[in-house]
This record gives sequence, C-alpha cells and structure tokens, in this order.
Amino acid sequence: MCRLDVFQPRGFSLSRQDANTMYTMMQQSVSVNHRSNLIRTTRTGNSNRRLSNARHAVQASALNMDQIKGARGQIRSILEEKHANPIFVRLAWHESGSYSDELKNEAWPAAGGATGSIRFKPELGYGANNGLDSALEILKPVKEAFPEVTWADLIQLASSEAIEHAGGPHIPLRVGRRDAQGPEDCAPDGRLPAGAGPFPDKAANPAEHLRNVFHRLGLSDQDIVVLSGAHTLGRARPERSGFGKESTKYTKDGPGKPGGSSWTVKWLEFDNRYFVDIKEQRDAELLVLPTDAALFEDEGFKPFAEKYAVDNDAFCADYVTSHLKLSELGSDWLEGGPVSIDG
Repeated sequence: MCRLDVFQPRGFSLSRQDANTMYTMMQQSVSVNHRSNLIRTTRTGNSNRRLSNARHAVQASALNMDQIKGARGQIRSILEEKHANPIFVRLAWHESGSYSDELKNEAWPAAGGATGSIRFKPELGYGANNGLDSALEILKPVKEAFPEVTWADLIQLASSEAIEHAGGPHIPLRVGRRDAQGPEDCAPDGRLPAGAGPFPDKAANPAEHLRNVFHRLGLSDQDIVVLSGAHTLGRARPERSGFGKESTKYTKDGPGKPGGSSWTVKWLEFDNRYFVDIKEQRDAELLVLPTDAALFEDEGFKPFAEKYAVDNDAFCADYVTSHLKLSELGSDWLEGGPVSIDG
C-alpha cells in the first residue's frame, strides 16, 4: 500500500489544500502556453486547421464540478462492486498513449491523447485496445447519469480513482477536458508500446522501443520506469494481448472474470511489488515481459527500477507526478477548466 496521500515535494509538509493550490499554480503557465500555441496555429492560414477548430467549437460548454463529483462517487461504487481497477487504468493509459508531441502545434485534437477519441472506431478496434470496449460499457451508466462530464474526463477520472481505491496514492487530477467528436478524430494505430518484439517501430531491443514510444509522448526515462510500475495492477490475457497464460494459481479464482497472468501476487493492490517481483523473477506463475525485464537491464532505466524496488514511498510520490503528466497529454480545456478534482 502507498502511504502518500497528496502530491508534495519530498522534504516538505503541506496540507491537501496547500498542495493542490501549489500544483495548480505550477500548471497555469503550461495551460497558458498550450492555449497560445493553439491560437498561433489557427492563424497560420491553413484552411484544414481552421475548419477543424470551427467544428469542435460547437461542443464547448462550461465545466460542471457538481457533475464531476457525482461521477466520482459512482465510479467509487463501481470499483467496490466490479474490481475494475486494472481495466480502468489500462483504458486511460491507452487513450493518453495515442499522443504525439511532434504534432502538439497542430489543431486540436490532431496530436491524439486524452481526448475521449478511444470510444470511437477505428481506435477502439486497434489490436492494442482489445477488451477495452468492456471498460467503456462499465462507464456508460456513469456518463448517462452525469451527461455533462466529458468522456475524456470520465476516462481519466476512472483511472485515478482506481489507483487510489487499490491502496495507491491520491492523485489530484485536473478536470475540464474537451471531447473529440467523431471517428475522424481518432489517433492512428501503432503508437502504443508492445510487450515483446518484433517491435512495430523496428527497435533493436525492448529498451529502445520503450524510449521511442515514451519520448514521442514527451516523457522521460524516469516516467517510463515509474509508469511501468502500474502493472502491479491487473493481468495479461492471451486472447487480448497475446501474452500470459490462460490462468495461474493467482488468477484462476478471480476476482472478476478468472484467468490471465498477473505481474504480482496481489494484483488488485497498488504498491511497488511489481519492481520487487520483476527483479527477483523467482515465480514462474508471474508474468515478466521483455519490456519489464529491460527496466533492470538497461543502464538508463536500472537506477530508477532499483530505487522503487526498495522504496515504496518514493515510487508512490514519483508515480503521482508521472501519472498527472500522462493524464493531460493532448488535452484541451472547456470554459472553467482545468480545475483540480479537489478544488
């Protein structure tokens, strides 16, 4: 379990309110720069970009925090009932992981990311997204009950709540994302990381592949390692990813639908056990993919992996920072947003 309750710099003691205020202040300049880039982009004279911005302007509306808080409560109830923590995290990751920092100056949502586009085909039908339609089905009643919450927010909210519900750190998620409006807004296939070669980017080894994917997102080697630690939740199913066994002694009885291979013994608890088990590799019933093993083999990744294997608090603190980065990739904001969920 993670004992960290709020994101705060190491060595400081802040109240939840002060921590969230500090985080908001730190992020304001990023939001201003992002909006400035969009304004400059629409003035380039590119007619396609102007048309894209005009089309998406029709969906703009103000952020409704009462609806956000209502959705949050219903998600918590779902997590208690359905143990959907792993698939909620996977859904949000695969949504955000479609981002390309190389396209950040194109008209939104051309760069992909946390835009809600994963609810549309073809994106939902990509091989890497197998099984995520079930996550969207679980969230549909929440969307119906709180229609003013965008899908982009709902997906990221489900993920952050899933982490905390599993014993992980509190994540002061910011909300107010705009939604992509149709299949034409889907990101292209092939942007998500693969677990083993041959890699779609022609990388020579797993570490190179991870860097190609995550550096395209604008993330660092440390982000790669700490975000990989969220595999402490959940299982790989061969019918979805091609990895893992039909079942193991840790998954044959569920909870939820039985089967698959987990990275950890207690695969519904969020802590640093992923790093411990990947390092030791003592249990053949636990999953270790080539991209997992690379965290302790690559000289750039290894210091972070070693650190997290012995320091759960450090893992939880750093995870919050990287999760927040991931959750806002490609996001554009409604009137009144972004706002911390704790605001």
